[in-house]
Amino acid sequence: MQLLNFTIIKLSICLITGIIIGYFFSISLHLILFLTGLSLVFLLMLYLVSRKQFIKTVWFGVFSFITMIFVGILVTNLHNEKNHFKHYTHQLSREKDSLKTITFRIREVLKPGTYYDKYIIDLLEANSTKVSGKSLLNIQKDSFTKPLNVDAIFISKTAFKDLINPLNPNQFNYKTYLEKKFIYHQIFTSETSLFKVKSDKTTLFGIANNIRNHINEKLKNHHFKPDVLAIINALLLGQRQDISEEVYTSYTNAGAIHILAISGLHIGIILLILQYVLKPIERIKYGILIKTILLVMILWSFAIIAGLTASVTRAVTMFSIVAIALNLKRPTNIYNTLFISMLVILLFKPMFLFDVGFQLSYLAVFAIVAIDPLLYKLWNPKNRIIKFYWHTLTVTVSAQFGIIPLSLYYFHQFPSLFFLSNLVIIPLLGIILGYGIAIMLLSVLNILPQFLATIYGYIISFMNAFVGWVSKQESFLFKDIPFSILYVFVSYLFIIALIRFYMKRNYASLKLFLITILIGQCLIIYTTYERPKNEFIVFHKSRYSLLGNTSNNKITIASDFDSITESKNKIVKDYTVGNHIKIIKKDVFKSAYLLNNKKVLVVDSLGVYNIKSFQPDYVLLRQSPKINLNRLIDSIQPKHIIADGSNYKSYIEHWEAICKKRKLPFHQTSKKGAFVIEY
Repeated sequence: MQLLNFTIIKLSICLITGIIIGYFFSISLHLILFLTGLSLVFLLMLYLVSRKQFIKTVWFGVFSFITMIFVGILVTNLHNEKNHFKHYTHQLSREKDSLKTITFRIREVLKPGTYYDKYIIDLLEANSTKVSGKSLLNIQKDSFTKPLNVDAIFISKTAFKDLINPLNPNQFNYKTYLEKKFIYHQIFTSETSLFKVKSDKTTLFGIANNIRNHINEKLKNHHFKPDVLAIINALLLGQRQDISEEVYTSYTNAGAIHILAISGLHIGIILLILQYVLKPIERIKYGILIKTILLVMILWSFAIIAGLTASVTRAVTMFSIVAIALNLKRPTNIYNTLFISMLVILLFKPMFLFDVGFQLSYLAVFAIVAIDPLLYKLWNPKNRIIKFYWHTLTVTVSAQFGIIPLSLYYFHQFPSLFFLSNLVIIPLLGIILGYGIAIMLLSVLNILPQFLATIYGYIISFMNAFVGWVSKQESFLFKDIPFSILYVFVSYLFIIALIRFYMKRNYASLKLFLITILIGQCLIIYTTYERPKNEFIVFHKSRYSLLGNTSNNKITIASDFDSITESKNKIVKDYTVGNHIKIIKKDVFKSAYLLNNKKVLVVDSLGVYNIKSFQPDYVLLRQSPKINLNRLIDSIQPKHIIADGSNYKSYIEHWEAICKKRKLPFHQTSKKGAFVIEY
């Protein structure tokens, strides 16, 4: 592992270790401040001692790494907004009243949901007390609702609601996702309940949003189609909120979704364009220094306009270092550059470590740097065009080696035609970005000829159409692939061992490669053993009932879904993929289920049940049966009452009150999630 000879790489790994420890373990801020200070004192003492020693010891290095781990824990704690004494959660814990008069500023506009427009807000005051922190704002949609502007300040009387945990097994955990962004509550309100406050203060996010809105208003004058304008916003302004579900799915299934997220590829192309445009500045006195400063300023201005997302920040940080090294004629190692950029970003934004885009970006770049030279050497075509496309293919395949395990873990699908979409789009991307920047500048200056805008619209439309065609080749798209986090680690271990064996074909490399294969086989056996053997699941689905009975790597499903709901339903897929279950069968609802020594009685809307020869342990109430629950409990003495999402809210509240009075366990799937009976 020659890479570990670089000090910056070792320090970065220690910082990452500290961030992970700080995130998963609750460590007092005062304790970690003391430990970090103490380790810095020891480090300084060791440095002063080691300067006078002829024979160096390992202790200075060891304490450097320990200190960096403490720094990782410290920055995680410092960035945790709950540790700030003005954070609104401290007031929530002191004051028990539910409604609060809050003042907040719009920070970010999110993609709207089916029923609500969504925003991230900065809290300014709660009940006339100055506070800090972020929250998720949900504004009920209606035909008169207008989008709120970034930096607009409002007052509203509302309640903080807890973020909802996933209600079914293996669902995406939106609560955890938001908590990593230090968002712990959400607010539901309507536009009529908001009172706007006049304010002249403008934040960096507001300035960036105003610039984006101004550019969009100018572009709209040239009659771009909605899908074309949405792609322009994604490629050049880093905003993907307006991309339709159909177009987004097409790019995902075609393996080209990375094109829509501004990353190293985009920033690298922009840097090359800027290098060429600013080259004449080198001729003046201090021209190289001025050019370097301008390059870095333009890149970071672009990053701010694009919203400072994890992928944009990562790419701009890395290419800022590259730009400085290139223009100051300083040799640099690409691995050092990558880890320096990672170190800088994580010191200021430690939670970026858990961002999917951040992870995929770095893994893709690492894979390209490590694997592309090996693949490129396999063939050396003489023709320049063939050589260009061959290199594009090797870069694309190399990047896939880096991201496939993590992509399978997060998305559970593999677009096998990724190389085809990338071979067409990546050569076009330089033209699209360069042309797009020119289009934006000319439109802002009101000198954009319509024919240039029309040509650019055709280019984007062609790209969308091609991606749509690739995505429709469903036989080449592998979906619903079970892939756990253990598979991810073993897969990367296998890739590293394979590359090592290819580079050094000796006994040690062969042994490592065979050991990884053995570990993979053991993991497959372990996964098979750990599958749920016998489980009865009452899933949660609003307005519907969904039951699952798992046995011997097979699940039998009973539901009352209509055809549209069934086609859109992902609950069963999430469960089967997460538990490596391959066989799905359908069945009708039964009035009773016998699960070894456990019995379940199902009471539906008819309210009819037979208890003469059946004494159930569990009673499932579905489709709002009109029953006397007290009489049912007296008759059969169940151990548990379950109410799924198909029941009326008023019925559930009534049943819950009865069970609470009688001290009988009551499970409401809309609050507590799916109910699982192991047997």
